[in-house]
Amino acid sequence: MELQHQKMSQEKQSVLSPVKYCLYARKSTESEERQVLSIDSQIKEMLDLAERENLNIVSIKRESHSAKETGTRPIFNEIISEIQEQKFDGILTWAPDRISRNAGDLGKIVDLMDGGFLKEIRTYGQKFSNSPNEKFLLMILGSQAKLENDNRGINVKRGLRARCEMGLWPTIAPLGYLNQKHMDKKCQIIIDPQRAPVIKKIFEKAAYEHYSGRKIYHWLRFDLNFYTRGNKPLTLAGVYRVLDNPLYYGVFEYPAKSDNWYSGKHEPIITQELFEKAQAWLKRDKIVRENKEFAFTKLITCGLCGSGISAEEKYKQLKDGTAAHYVYYGCSRAKDRHCKNKYIREEELITGLLKIMDKVDISELGMKTRLEMEVERFNKFQNMVFGEKPNNKKQKPAVDMRVYAKYVLKEGSATEKRELLANLRSRILLRDKNLMLVDS
Repeated sequence: MELQHQKMSQEKQSVLSPVKYCLYARKSTESEERQVLSIDSQIKEMLDLAERENLNIVSIKRESHSAKETGTRPIFNEIISEIQEQKFDGILTWAPDRISRNAGDLGKIVDLMDGGFLKEIRTYGQKFSNSPNEKFLLMILGSQAKLENDNRGINVKRGLRARCEMGLWPTIAPLGYLNQKHMDKKCQIIIDPQRAPVIKKIFEKAAYEHYSGRKIYHWLRFDLNFYTRGNKPLTLAGVYRVLDNPLYYGVFEYPAKSDNWYSGKHEPIITQELFEKAQAWLKRDKIVRENKEFAFTKLITCGLCGSGISAEEKYKQLKDGTAAHYVYYGCSRAKDRHCKNKYIREEELITGLLKIMDKVDISELGMKTRLEMEVERFNKFQNMVFGEKPNNKKQKPAVDMRVYAKYVLKEGSATEKRELLANLRSRILLRDKNLMLVDS
C-alpha cells in the first residue's frame, strides 16, 4: 500500500533523510509472539519514530504471512522487486526478525545491500547500513531467529512424540471422539456419545452387511441425516478415512505413513476383529472401484430423476461350478434416493445404443474426422499387408462410418466406446430400459 507521509511540517520536510523508506509491518504467526505488537501498533510506533528522526516514508506495506520459509510472502517479494526498481532504498520495520526468519530471504536482503540497492534498514532500536560490521550483526540476528524456529520445531516434535509414547492422541480428535477439556486430562480423547455409536455401525455395515463405501455414504446422508462436529455431512472420502483408521480399536500411527505405531489409552469404539473384517471387505470394494473401468458410466443420464448412470458387476453361481458374470447399469440415485428407474444389462444397453446409431447423423457424432482417420489407417494397413499400391487420387473410404461406429460399440475397448459417446452432441437418457436422444 503506497502512502505519502504528509504529516510533517515544511521545515522538517526540508531536512528529511535522503534515504527513501518503505515501512514494513508484519504480524508474526509464531505462538510465543502472540502478545507482540499488532500491525497497526507497529505502524503507529514506526511513524512516530520516523517523525522524530525525519525519515522519508514513501510506502507502507502490511503482511501477515510467516517469515519461516523462503519466498512464501507476497508483500515481501514485492518489496524486493521495488527496491531493485529503485522506488525506495531503505526499510523501516519493528525488529530484524520481521524481515526474515530464514536464510534465503536474509540472503536476498544482504545481496541488495551489497549491490547498493538497499542503503539502510531501521528498526525501533537499531540501524543497519551497508557496512561489514552492521551487515554481520544483521545476519547474526536473522540467524538467531532461524535458530529459534528450528529449535521450536524440534521441541514441538519431541513433545508430540512423548505424548504418543504415553498413548495419547496428539492432535484434534477424530470423528467419534472428543478432545478432553479438563486441564488435568487435556491431552486425552474421550468417546463422543452422539457419534461413536454411528462410527461402530459404519464398521458393522461394511463387515457384516457388505455395504460399499458409497452405500454407507448414502445411508449416513439420507437415512440417518448424520452430521460431523462441524455440522456438515460426512463425505465419501470421510467414510473411507473412518474405515481405514485403526485408532478406533486402540492403536494409531503418528505421523501418517511413518510406521511409528502406538497403543492408545483411549477407549476403543470397535474391536480389532470387527476392524479387520471391515478392512477385508473394503479391500475387495477398492479393487472393484479402482481397477474396473465400465464403458458407459457418466455418459448416460437417468430419464426419471436426472442423476448419472452407474454400473455394477454381478456374479451368479452355475450348476457346473462356474460363475456367470453380468454388468448392470442403473440410476446412481444421486438426485433422488428413491428413484424407481430399472436396471439394464450391458448387452441390452449396447443393443439400444446400436439402434440409436441408426438414427444419428454421422456428422452429429463429433467424431467424423477421427473415424475417417481410423478407416484410412485401416486401409493403409491392408495395402501394406497385401502389397496393394495406394492410389494417389483421393478415394472414398472402403468402410462405412456408421458401420465402423457400431463396430466400436460392440468390439472396441472401454476407452474407445467412451470416446465415441462422449463426442455425441445429443444427450442419451435411460428410462425403463429404453434409450432416447434429447438435444443438449
